[in-house]
Amino acid sequence: MPIIASAKKRVRTANKAAIRNSKTKRTLKGALKAFHHAIVGGKKEAKELQSKAQSAVDTAAKKGIMHKNKAARKKSQIAKAAKASSTKPVAKATKKAVAPKKATAKKAPAKKSTAKK
Repeated sequence: MPIIASAKKRVRTANKAAIRNSKTKRTLKGALKAFHHAIVGGKKEAKELQSKAQSAVDTAAKKGIMHKNKAARKKSQIAKAAKASSTKPVAKATKKAVAPKKATAKKAPAKKSTAKK
């Protein structure tokens, strides 16, 4: 146990920070796990869980629990996983024939008359 008053205060402060950091870490882990399970299970709420996971990563980076580059890397991995899971092949029967658009000729801008002074 510390004897000096400032050291006692530092212990209290460190304990508060440790509790706050562990809560943020737990939230981050839970959000990432929920997102991963939604992706694997093919659930519809994966998009909502993606935004929650990215928000948790941002919060952890802002509070200094996670380095900003690691946070950016995690967010990129989350987005990549979400995109990969949402790609579904389109059946040929559902495709509609679309006529190509005709190119329209652009009109030349009107000339501005300049008055001589």
